[in-house]
Amino acid sequence: APKMLTRKIKLWDINAHITCRLCNGYLIDATTVTECLHTFCRSCLVKYLEENNTCPTCRIVIHQSHPLQYIGHDRTMQDIVYKLVPGLQEAEMKKQREFYHKLGMEVPGDIKGETCSTKQHLDSHRNGKWSFIYSVFEKQEEDNDYHRSDEQVSICLECNSSKLRGLKRKWIRCSAQATVLHLKKFIAKKLNLSSFNELDILCNEEILGKDHTLKFVVVTRWRFKKAPLLLHYRPKMDLL
Repeated sequence: APKMLTRKIKLWDINAHITCRLCNGYLIDATTVTECLHTFCRSCLVKYLEENNTCPTCRIVIHQSHPLQYIGHDRTMQDIVYKLVPGLQEAEMKKQREFYHKLGMEVPGDIKGETCSTKQHLDSHRNGKWSFIYSVFEKQEEDNDYHRSDEQVSICLECNSSKLRGLKRKWIRCSAQATVLHLKKFIAKKLNLSSFNELDILCNEEILGKDHTLKFVVVTRWRFKKAPLLLHYRPKMDLL
């Protein structure tokens, strides 16, 4: 069989594509602006958008009043960064463990390292390169797991509008990777609404962006409060 042509690329040559323009570090919790597809660390971007409504790179207006609703977690980019930069994921997990220990809080399972989302196994060292193999059996188990091995979040969904009825079962527990959009679809299905777009979900009286993960909501808006995470839902303001 003919030999495959390979070309070595230095990490330095692609750094511009996997680093955050705001902190100049490698992307952590990569988050992309849906308007222009520029990507930043989530914490950097959220802090920047507290006082701005434009993209830090191209200055396009994300949204006049609610720019945080038009950014989304970019799992694909984050996976790429972790695979390209040796030791970055382990270092980040260590920092998060230290953070939780410092606050005297229980360390979530996924940060403890008890679970691994990619189930990667390091194969033998061949031709000066590390190759990764994936177990088909473990991948099947992963597909059937329904995110039960993810960090979990307990939620209380309350209705704060007379125009909608309350849920019969307002207490739910789900993956921390679930988004506000997932909750909107869940509520719309339970209330037989024609569209989940008719809903707003709020935390501490602030409307949440549809792409916010529940982990992001807990860390940014419920960090020092006890579980469950209290969220309110209501019809969109223009429907009131």
